[in-house]
Amino acid sequence: GVRKEHVEDMDMAQARRLRMGKTRPMACRCSRTNAGSNGGRWQAVDLKRLAESAALANASRGQTAPHPYTGCVLVSRDGNVLAQTHQRGQGTLSAPAEAISAAREAAKGATAYLNLEPCVCAGDRTQVEELVASGVERVVLGMRHPLQCARDRAVDDLRRAGLRVDVLEDLLDGVDEGSPEAQTLAACLQTNEELLHLAVTGKPMSTLKYAMTMDGKIATTKMHAAWVTAPDARGLVFRERALSDAVIVGGNTVRRDDPQLTTRQEGGHHPVRVVMSRTLALPEDAKLWNVSQAPTVVMTQRGARAQFQQRLRSMGVQVVEFDFLNPLAVADYCVERGFLRVLWECGGTLAAPAIASGVIHKTMAFVAPKIIGGSNAPTPCGDLGYVEMTQALSVDVVGVQQVGPDILISGYLPSSGGVRTLARKIAKSESQHYSRPKDRTVSFYKAWNLNGYLSNFSPHSITLQTDNGEPTTWLTVEHFYQAAKFIDVGNPQAKEIVQRIKDAPSPEEAARIGRRAEMLHPELVVPGWDNLKLEVMHRAVKAKFSSHQNIRELLLGTSGEIVEASPHDFFWGCGYDKSGSNHLGKVLQNVRQELLEEREHGWQSNESQEVGNN
Repeated sequence: GVRKEHVEDMDMAQARRLRMGKTRPMACRCSRTNAGSNGGRWQAVDLKRLAESAALANASRGQTAPHPYTGCVLVSRDGNVLAQTHQRGQGTLSAPAEAISAAREAAKGATAYLNLEPCVCAGDRTQVEELVASGVERVVLGMRHPLQCARDRAVDDLRRAGLRVDVLEDLLDGVDEGSPEAQTLAACLQTNEELLHLAVTGKPMSTLKYAMTMDGKIATTKMHAAWVTAPDARGLVFRERALSDAVIVGGNTVRRDDPQLTTRQEGGHHPVRVVMSRTLALPEDAKLWNVSQAPTVVMTQRGARAQFQQRLRSMGVQVVEFDFLNPLAVADYCVERGFLRVLWECGGTLAAPAIASGVIHKTMAFVAPKIIGGSNAPTPCGDLGYVEMTQALSVDVVGVQQVGPDILISGYLPSSGGVRTLARKIAKSESQHYSRPKDRTVSFYKAWNLNGYLSNFSPHSITLQTDNGEPTTWLTVEHFYQAAKFIDVGNPQAKEIVQRIKDAPSPEEAARIGRRAEMLHPELVVPGWDNLKLEVMHRAVKAKFSSHQNIRELLLGTSGEIVEASPHDFFWGCGYDKSGSNHLGKVLQNVRQELLEEREHGWQSNESQEVGNN
């Protein structure tokens, strides 16, 4: 039997499944300090598998935008590895789901090693239910989820379902830093350092990258800077860009260098290129205004050069106006846009206020074996107002490596303190910036964050019939929506685009293919697409919530306004100034109403049938 107080502690659907025998009896809830702690000593094999899961989690870096990085190693009772998986990007199957699918019946009695606690946001317990249903008996976690909306939820749910859960992070302050436990934990924390920074600072993890000579100069007195470092170092910078959501520069960099700020790679993830300029005194023509490969956002003061703003928008450049443009405002905007990792490649004039405001958390300093001299030659950081050496910011150096002839020095600034410091703050609840809204408005954006099940990118497949009557399954709503732009055009090239979108392994990549094809080949887009896309979206969203009961119940459990919080999308979202049309939120509200009416109609039909039978 199940004690009443335990049933009341679960949602109604879970309690119903328990009474029907569809889940395991519940174990008593244990505190994190004594549940699965292994008494402070962990088996070497557990640490090895956790380290492997952390390494697996990094496999998708550079291929998709930063997201919670998860890896899973599924091991049978007799120690055989059944599956090794990772999550490719937001909106793709979770790592444990991939592992369970690969192992099938062999998962019964197995142990799942995960570097990061599964995400259970807004009641969507899909990942937990998959682990429970598979017959996995033990789950070993490297770290608890840093974000408040998900922290401890999966751990508690799994333990309630009777699984043994061990969490290495619970030993954060109980082991020596050089111990195997500490080293494995560090690997897990490092894998998701972006989430740790977001949870504690409320800002994306921001790294200041610069290259300087041995005498501390980033350019000559004539502002010539090509090149301070050798090709190896520049190649490392390209890779760092691919790991970031955005790359930020100031107007001086655009005027002086006319950079591209791309990754120089075909395919894979390309960051948003951000230009900060209060006056908008920027060149009429610049490489950054070509958005065919990567988007560009220009941030400026409200009202600056209105005609030039319009020209930039006509070329596809996004322009965001601020009442007062500064690094802190830009960092806040990046949070609203769902960015987790930002690379600042600006000069000293912008770097100084960014550091002073606490926006910069980490540094990547390339030092070239050169001396250029010049009392007026620019340096990596402008005036911070410090007059004594005791005021200098201390950098916690975590890496020194040779890159070709150059040296790379990496470290954390006091605004961060490093991953262990951040993890301690979260454990002590010193700083949590993510909390559930208190009003009835339901806001969503990224599939990995709060209410992510509402996103087009959420990992819920849909099956829809095409015009020829054949049912076709799409991995996500976004896959179908992007493909619908080119379906039934009757052009071989359009058919090839549709197939590429359908085969895309993640909704992010499907969106990238569809948007790029729409930009480069507008003649292939379905005629009248602007008048059709609302209907197409409604059809796909309705199919999603009709097909998946768990998220349907979550949607029907909402009652207020639903808001797609994208700050850059003024059609589907609300826009950065909340003046957008929020059409996706409205589609969800309409689908919610239709599903409620269908449910009511179904109840009425059942009642009528029962009356007739009586």
